[in-house]
Amino acid sequence: MGLLTTTIGAYPKPDFVPIPDWFRAKAGPDTSDPTCGYLEALAAMGGEGEALFARGVRQVIEDQVGAGIDIPTDGEVRRENYIHYHCRHLEGVDFNTLTPKDVRGGTYRADLPSITGTIKARDRFLDADWKMAQAVTDRPVKITLPGPMTIADTTVDLFYNDHPRLCADLAEALNVEVRSLAEAGCTWIQIDEPVFARKPDIALSYGVDNLERCFHGVPKQVVRTMHMCCGYPDQIDREDYPKADLNAYQRLAEAVDRSCVDVVSIEDAHRHNDLSLLDLFANTKVILGVVAIAKSRIEPVEEIKARLEAALEHIEPERLIAAPDCGLGILGRDLALAKLRNLSAAAGAI
Repeated sequence: MGLLTTTIGAYPKPDFVPIPDWFRAKAGPDTSDPTCGYLEALAAMGGEGEALFARGVRQVIEDQVGAGIDIPTDGEVRRENYIHYHCRHLEGVDFNTLTPKDVRGGTYRADLPSITGTIKARDRFLDADWKMAQAVTDRPVKITLPGPMTIADTTVDLFYNDHPRLCADLAEALNVEVRSLAEAGCTWIQIDEPVFARKPDIALSYGVDNLERCFHGVPKQVVRTMHMCCGYPDQIDREDYPKADLNAYQRLAEAVDRSCVDVVSIEDAHRHNDLSLLDLFANTKVILGVVAIAKSRIEPVEEIKARLEAALEHIEPERLIAAPDCGLGILGRDLALAKLRNLSAAAGAI
């Protein structure tokens, strides 16, 4: 049967979906204006917008399924980025008041939406995104949401001045959307918390608790998934990008394993882990990144298979899922497809 395969979130946007995308920006995901032009682009699409989004979602899902992916995502086709798209549906986040902030450990500076009031869920929107995507395939489509710490890190707080309370309110708002997705029938729901790896002390203090709050009241058939990568490189084939400390996974593993999370996604391709890390996940399934998402080199099937076999010395095959490290937006469609095909071939050969 081989190992299951999945993708993490973003997929290269089709050229016919004319909205801004931080992967398309000159600085890559480290763009200084990650929200610029999004509403204007939506307005320019006019009545053709939904048809273009539907066409784009169909293309990215058919790409993933055709490449052998068992659990595809919707590719985040509607999103300028996975964080601010969600923030646009929250009360208390002001996109007219942009405030400069050093982000990702000072890696770059950006003008970010400001939190100017109490955070609350405003409207339900991801269930419609999921329904559009799930109509394309009989495979379960995974929907992703940014986690509380990641939203807090990519906005500017001008209201709370209390990070734990801000994150708790964000978790409550996210839970509304998660439960709406579950009620609609979505069975794979993923909270993305890359900031866990950058700020493990905060993650251990209250980040894991808030992660559980995001999934509160979700029925058992939902596969509660979380993703914690170590950060996107800003450009393809840049080797010296300052990513989070890889040892953060060692610090976080047991706390995540004790949580309500069913599946945890970690990167391994850009920088290899000591695979004894997998021994710390005694109960949780692991999505292991085995192809890099910002390197143009296409990993050979045998190389990917060898890494998966090494991982299986530490975890049972029914608890290991093969994936890219993170979203695929930097790669472009041709590279993404080539990597996914090799990933699927390697996982199928186990």
